[in-house]
Amino acid sequence: MKRIALLPEGSVSHEAVVQLLGDESVELVYHKLISDVFLSTVHGKTDYSVIPIENTIEGSVSLHMDWLVNEVDIPMQVEWVYPSIQNLIGDREEFISDSGEVDFTRIGQILSHPVAMAQCQQFIRKHAPQAELVNAGSTTEAIGIVKANPGQGLAAIGTTLGAATHQLDILAERVTDHDNNYTRFILIGKEELPKLPKPVKQMKTSVLVTLPEDFAGALHQVLATFAWRRLNLSRIESRPTKKKLGSYYFYIDVLESVDSVLLAAGIEEIEALGCQVRILGSYPSYTYQELISEVL
Repeated sequence: MKRIALLPEGSVSHEAVVQLLGDESVELVYHKLISDVFLSTVHGKTDYSVIPIENTIEGSVSLHMDWLVNEVDIPMQVEWVYPSIQNLIGDREEFISDSGEVDFTRIGQILSHPVAMAQCQQFIRKHAPQAELVNAGSTTEAIGIVKANPGQGLAAIGTTLGAATHQLDILAERVTDHDNNYTRFILIGKEELPKLPKPVKQMKTSVLVTLPEDFAGALHQVLATFAWRRLNLSRIESRPTKKKLGSYYFYIDVLESVDSVLLAAGIEEIEALGCQVRILGSYPSYTYQELISEVL
C-alpha cells in the first residue's frame, strides 16, 4: 500500500487528496509542518507528498515553491485543482442567541492559518469585527485549539472535514470572500503513480530556468523559444536564487509533455543560450471539473 504524506487530518490537503484518489487504497500520514511533509518522502518514509502550491486569491505559496526548488529534488507526478471552501467552526451552543440563531458578536477570537484567514476578511469584518484574529499552523490546528478550549469564545476557520474530525459545528458555511477560490496541489514522489485517477487530457511540464548573467535579452529569447514553437505557457514566475541580490530563476509551466519533440528541442535551444534548465516534473494536470465528472 502506498503511503502519502500531507498536512493534518481535516485540512484542505486532506480533502483534496481524497478527491484525487477516491477509493484508492492508500495510507495517509499526517504532519503538522509542511517541512515534515516534504522530508517524509525525501527520507523514504512515504512514497508521495501532497503540496499546495498556488491559490486563486493569494497566488503562489512561496515557502512551498522554495522547498521544491532549493531543498528537495523530487519530481512532480500529478497536479490537480481543489476548491478551498472555508467555514466558520465552533461549538454552536456556545454562541446561540435567545432567538436560537448564532450570535457572531459573542466570538472573542477567530483562529486559522494566515492564508485561510486572509481569504475570509469580508465575512469577518461584517459579522465579527470585534474578534481578535489569531494565526495557527494550519486550519486543522486552529479547529483543535477551539475543541480543546470550550467556553472561551473561540471559533476557527477551516474545512467541513476538519469540523467533523473534531466533532464541532459549522457556524457559517462558505465564508470565503470569493466563490472562485481554488488551490492547485501537486503530488511529488520518486515514482509515477501506479494508477491515474482518470484518462489524461492535459500534460504539463514544469521547468526551472536560470539565465546567464552576461546575456542581455536572455529572458526574451527564452520566451521566444516557446512562442515560435506555439508552446503554451500557463505560468511564469521569478523567484530569487538565494545566491545574491538581483539573481533570479524563472519557474515556467508548459502545457506539453517533456517527451514532446517540440518541447525537447525548445529546451535544447534554451540551454544553447547559456541558460541552466532543470525539469521539476512532467505530469498529468486535472481540473476540478474533470475529477468530479465521474461522480455526477
